[in-house]
Amino acid sequence: MDRKDTQGHIVLPIFYHVDPSNVRNIGGSFKTSFEDHELKRPIDEVKRWKAAFVEVGKLKGWHIIGGKFDRPETEYIKDIVEYVIKKLMNNYFRNASEELVGIDDQKKMILGLIEQEDTRIIGLWGMGGIGKTTLADVVYKEVSQKFEDSCFLHNVSEKIEKQGMESLRDDFLTELLKQEIRIRTPSIGQGFIQERLNNKKVIVVLDDVNDSDLMNDLGVQHFGEGSKIIITSRDKQVLKNGGANKIHEVVKLNENDSLQLFSIFAFRQLNPAIDFLNLSYKFVQYAQGSPLALKVLGSRLYTKSKRDWESEVDKLKEYAQPKISQILKRSFDGLDELEKNVFLDIACFFKNESKEDAEEILSRCYRGAVSGISNLLDKCLIDIITASPFFSIEYCECISMHDMLEEMGKDIVRQEAKELWKHSRLWNPKDVYQVLRYNKGTDLIQGLKLDMSQIDNLQLCPTVFDNMYNLRVILFYFSGRFWKKSSEKKLLADQDDSVSLPDELRYLFWDYYPFKSLSSFNPINLVVLKLPHGDMEFLWNEDSYQNLVNLREIDLTQCKKLRKIPNLLSAINLKSLCCNGCESLVEHPCLDHLAYLKTLELEGCHNLKKFPEVPNHFSILELDETGIEEVPDSVEHLTRLEQLCLRKSGVKKVSSNISKLGFLRSLYLSHCPITEFPKNPSELYLSETQTEFPGNSILKFRSLEFLHIDHCNNLKFLSELPPYLRYLFAHDCSSLEKVSFTNQNLYELESSDDSHEFFMLFSNCFNLNQDSISNIEANAMIKIGSLVKKWEKESDCDPPSLVCCFPGNEISANTFEYQSMSSSLILRPSPNGCSGRRYLVFVICLVANSAHVHKYEDLICSCECQLMPTGGHYEKLKSEWYCSPEFESVQYTGDHVLILFSGAMVKNDKGYQEASFEFHIKKLDFLSGEEELIKVEKCGVHVSYVA
Repeated sequence: MDRKDTQGHIVLPIFYHVDPSNVRNIGGSFKTSFEDHELKRPIDEVKRWKAAFVEVGKLKGWHIIGGKFDRPETEYIKDIVEYVIKKLMNNYFRNASEELVGIDDQKKMILGLIEQEDTRIIGLWGMGGIGKTTLADVVYKEVSQKFEDSCFLHNVSEKIEKQGMESLRDDFLTELLKQEIRIRTPSIGQGFIQERLNNKKVIVVLDDVNDSDLMNDLGVQHFGEGSKIIITSRDKQVLKNGGANKIHEVVKLNENDSLQLFSIFAFRQLNPAIDFLNLSYKFVQYAQGSPLALKVLGSRLYTKSKRDWESEVDKLKEYAQPKISQILKRSFDGLDELEKNVFLDIACFFKNESKEDAEEILSRCYRGAVSGISNLLDKCLIDIITASPFFSIEYCECISMHDMLEEMGKDIVRQEAKELWKHSRLWNPKDVYQVLRYNKGTDLIQGLKLDMSQIDNLQLCPTVFDNMYNLRVILFYFSGRFWKKSSEKKLLADQDDSVSLPDELRYLFWDYYPFKSLSSFNPINLVVLKLPHGDMEFLWNEDSYQNLVNLREIDLTQCKKLRKIPNLLSAINLKSLCCNGCESLVEHPCLDHLAYLKTLELEGCHNLKKFPEVPNHFSILELDETGIEEVPDSVEHLTRLEQLCLRKSGVKKVSSNISKLGFLRSLYLSHCPITEFPKNPSELYLSETQTEFPGNSILKFRSLEFLHIDHCNNLKFLSELPPYLRYLFAHDCSSLEKVSFTNQNLYELESSDDSHEFFMLFSNCFNLNQDSISNIEANAMIKIGSLVKKWEKESDCDPPSLVCCFPGNEISANTFEYQSMSSSLILRPSPNGCSGRRYLVFVICLVANSAHVHKYEDLICSCECQLMPTGGHYEKLKSEWYCSPEFESVQYTGDHVLILFSGAMVKNDKGYQEASFEFHIKKLDFLSGEEELIKVEKCGVHVSYVA
């Protein structure tokens, strides 16, 4: 009993022919026995015995009375053994839990599904190595004792391949029914075996299933009422066809859990060694939350030197880890030929490309490509995310892929042949350079991807592509942000020459295209034509007919020598035409016939004077910085127009008919005169205009989400700002005195948009009165509260974020209860007074002297937080905020207060005793890429507790 109290031992009493009350009260035969002992043993010893038996009598155990009215002793023995085994198993899993990092929340979710009566088959879906089998194993061992029988069938697909379906089925039924089963027919049929299965409540795990017919072959449909079947698979369609009632996608580990799991294998402890911390993070970033990769890499690095670690990091940049690739490649091997080709094209060329573009390009390469992409999604080989695709700043649905799957795909291509020119796809800059320099191209090459910032200048031979007549993809680009393109390192050519392009081309992206025009190749297969910064004066000879029937997109951004866009009569499927920065362009062709054209971008075409005539269905017009002088009355015919951009253009007159455009949501009219607005805009860009918004006129724009009013020097009041406003840029409004918002509660009551981001910038608005600053701060805190509530209800949505900036050098003591006169502080969260779960929500406030932040510099704030739970290991939180309007230059003056919040600042409370914060502010020159730290004058933190 002493060890029960001091070492946590489990005591299980068996009251054999003894009444527990006599043990507890030292009565009956126990009393007589102790009286005898008191005559023979030291009195202190007998007292300890008595005290121990009193405690034993209070414990729950087994009371075996005996006699004909009691159960047989064999049944008691069975109960006791099963109970002990269960206790030991639970203890084992608690001891092994260090390797089961980050699995608790998912385990609870699956256990909840098992409790649901209407859920019989549960599917666990995810890419190889993501932890499906581990999760199934943990759940199985926790609940298997509650069922009559159980079976965990590992590596089903592999076993079927080795021993056949019928043999596997017989072994499975033998284990489940506890007797030798051999069936000589393809199916179980109706008979004794089916009847026995019908009467059994079982739990079965079928691990790594790739064929939905397996469920019928194993007879799982015959299991008795209350049975549960857990299936793990890399293919979502297999789970759907197999009748899964619920499908759970096994999610990757977060950074904290990844670092812990990696440390367990690399250091045999829960945290990395200090000297290896930065290197550990590099391996964690490479693994991208994959438990398999973390375990393999950690084990590989155990006891290795720092030099070995650094070498391994470099190696992973070029070569996949074989053990990881071998497991991942099983998914690739199960694909058909079309799916394999689509996968390899995505891995080598189209990762992070827009889904729409990728589908159209690949559909011109392979029949059924859209279906192939869908199947790759189901098999967890690709993913769809919202991001900005290659060489674009617009967000859309993009195709994504885990880095290890990308590297596995590239490794498959490397194995095709020893010679570079016999590979189907080339993407390594050195390899592509070799092929182009020595004219080694062959008909086996289907695609070239070249980062030109990684090579020396190369004079191209006009016949360089002549032997590559199966070439479908040319992707020549400069890495880095788009304003950092280098014109010094690029592919060079004699202007009088032109390379002969292959007719099979589907995708042509060539940054700084060096020739006067395109060659006279047949572009009938071409889907995407992008030649940004090119030296062309024209695309094709006007006299030659070009069949552009499959062309969907043309991008000629910054082609400063381009004088004219060719006739596009045959481009009947064109959706987008971008000629931004074409300074020499004086006219554009007729576009009326292009029924699918949705986007026309002519920003920076200074010599274009006339408003373009486009189809009435047109949705987006980008005409910033053009020479256009008037928005004509005919604009009313563009009934589907959603976005009109005329910032810094030559516009002297805007027709009042613009107010008739019912679909117009985004209006960019900076520097332009305007008196009438669309009926219900969501975006207004009115920087450097004479706009004043008299009274509460802005309140009528109930759907307004974006409002840019930078440098509106006449603006004095912003009254009753609408509740849905997400982005407000009021930088350098020198006369602005008063800011107020609609009823603060209105935001919580009425906001139904999907946004989880807010940005409110009042920098350099030094005339703001104190009431207005209080209103801005209060509105920011209301929005943060609303964001937290939304995120709690919609946990699968994008993480929330808020940035609020206004002039000042004081942090409100009423709002931010923890403050420091430096860039760091330590706080102790209030203890959780209730037994229920709660979240800690941290809101940050910083004061910085931003006087040295000039134009073309981003202001970036970052927070690092360490949380220390009772008796545990510290956990890290990190967050970063860009505090300048996206792609706009802002110059700050003097001290400013920043209120910051993000989803990373919300943490499930594990009884943390202490939270330490370190804050940094830096400015980033987005022309040179140089960074410089700015002093944090003061910092503050507000902690709220959400149950």
